Amino acid sequence: MATKYVNAVISEEQNENSLPVLDGTLGPSAVDIQTLYARHSLLAFDPGFRSTAACKSAITFVDGDKGILLYRGYPIEELAESSSFVEVAYLLMFGDLPTPAQRQQFDLAIGNHNLLHEQVLSFYRGFRRDAHPMAVMVGVVGALSAFYHDVMNIRDANDRQLAAIRLVAKMPMLAAASYTYSVGRPQRYPNNKHDYATNFLQMMFGTPVQEFAVDPVLARALDVIFILHADHEQNASTSTVRLAASSGANPFACIAAGIASLWGPAHGGANEAVLKMLMEIGSVENIPKVIDRAKDKNDSFRLMGFGHRIYKNFDPRSRVIQGQAKKVLAHLGKDDPLLEIAMRLEEIALKDEYFIERKLYPNVDFYSGILLRAMGFPMNMFTAVFAVARTAGWVSHWLELQEESHGIDRPRQLYVGKTLRHYPGGK
Repeated sequence: MATKYVNAVISEEQNENSLPVLDGTLGPSAVDIQTLYARHSLLAFDPGFRSTAACKSAITFVDGDKGILLYRGYPIEELAESSSFVEVAYLLMFGDLPTPAQRQQFDLAIGNHNLLHEQVLSFYRGFRRDAHPMAVMVGVVGALSAFYHDVMNIRDANDRQLAAIRLVAKMPMLAAASYTYSVGRPQRYPNNKHDYATNFLQMMFGTPVQEFAVDPVLARALDVIFILHADHEQNASTSTVRLAASSGANPFACIAAGIASLWGPAHGGANEAVLKMLMEIGSVENIPKVIDRAKDKNDSFRLMGFGHRIYKNFDPRSRVIQGQAKKVLAHLGKDDPLLEIAMRLEEIALKDEYFIERKLYPNVDFYSGILLRAMGFPMNMFTAVFAVARTAGWVSHWLELQEESHGIDRPRQLYVGKTLRHYPGGK
């Protein structure tokens, strides 16, 4: 069949064939194709949604060409330098940085809801000890909907807000319990004298029988990790949350769906893949061979941590993570050979025309695994840490979607299967 073409003309004149162009506050404009099928019996075909704006959102802006990431208008570098994760969570959820009084009230709300129901803790015993933490988190977060019927009226703004706060508040204990259960250690409870990151670290690595002092340098590094991973526009897991939410599903089910999507190695599991790659490289001397393999189109090897679906410039989060990794390793007196390999690999790759032409720059995953390992996190917890952070973004998008009225999301398809045929012997 011959390929047919439709000419698109940008014009300021409106006629029966016109499709309106919508302007945002930043970034490219969008063609409103909602009437395309009704008027012309045509669907838009965009595999992977590379050129599709599936919603309007005021939460996060990414300019991949310039390497810009803004949360509600604030540059990610400024927030990582001066803010805290709880303050950023408030910003994402409610649109502005909190006043001192609002921050105090939000801290109290987090503290009031950071415990898991005791029966929820008993659920962990139903999993194998060697279960991946993300498998446990998908199940347990989904099960929260069986405990909080008081916030199931998603049409009520107060219920929605309480559900969102509960999810952000409970996620550290929920993630920490998935680790302590796997190593056969009793779970510690949150302590409201601590900040969000410190609480997570003491629940992860402390025991109930003795005091556990969290290193403030490590707590701040983790807080920065949480800030950098809190949201990232319409990524796979956030889109999953919004898709589930469009059906009217309860918030716990929606966030469980987001966790399942995040678990994929092409999404939240990428930093684990980077660390494994650096271990396989083994030494700086092996980097030239690895570069050659990455450039060989007949070799299936890929350099993990380079390039990004959105960024065609430096991922602005990568420099912050690299700085934190250096700071933590220096503070701990560690000389991690993987950091040396990573930095040398970046240096060589960024001078190579192959990577320059393809705009393959290090992304946030390139150094985050090194930092998390230095802090004591096992590799199978890397994505769980990501999930704790991204919950703030997920609930913010969930809250935002509840204010929309376009109904359930229902993508269409370009059918390429068999045409009508009849069952043998039938009429």
